[in-house]
Amino acid sequence: MNQLVIGNKNYSSWSLRPWLLLREKGIAFTETIIPLYMDNSKEALLQYSPAGMVPVLLQGDITIWDSMAICEHIAESYPEKGCWPKDPTARAFARSISYEMHSGFFSIRNTLPMNCRQKMVFDNISPELASDIARICEIWRTCREQSGATGDYLFGAFSIADAMFAPIVLRFNSYGIKVGELEQQYMDSMLANGSVREWVEAGILEKEIIEICEM
Repeated sequence: MNQLVIGNKNYSSWSLRPWLLLREKGIAFTETIIPLYMDNSKEALLQYSPAGMVPVLLQGDITIWDSMAICEHIAESYPEKGCWPKDPTARAFARSISYEMHSGFFSIRNTLPMNCRQKMVFDNISPELASDIARICEIWRTCREQSGATGDYLFGAFSIADAMFAPIVLRFNSYGIKVGELEQQYMDSMLANGSVREWVEAGILEKEIIEICEM
């Protein structure tokens, strides 16, 4: 049995990614939620991972931490689930944009914290934030132009790339970020996704307030 250790659903973008992949691919798992930024959070997390951070996947004697590492391990453990696109060219592109998401876009991360409860129009767009938003839109637009006829997601069927960009969809929705028509169609598909909606609804119901993640 897979056990996924995650943080607050309202705030933890990194936790959402492997959780969403597991749900969308129909892979059974249990979840353990550890509220973040509490007095005992680090101590509790260290019981599961030497990094003391979420998410963590426990699979028998195997422990994997870091969202991207977990997603890759899921793809490797369940090759029949199609976590990456089958076509080699599409798969290479999907991997490239997923790792770009994993290692970049710091202005979006720092300026627009994930917060499922948040609903506002953020218009204090710095040049750095505008650059990040433009690059995200370019990625989504390119994917949809190439794969739009095969399904609603970045590469047609849901893949790790969609799991990696899901928190950006939620951020753009929370802060009223304007995007192009193709990008908005993709956002609408993700926001209508049953697993995404389940996560958001659970996040809204959480009681914890993390001040550094609030506008």
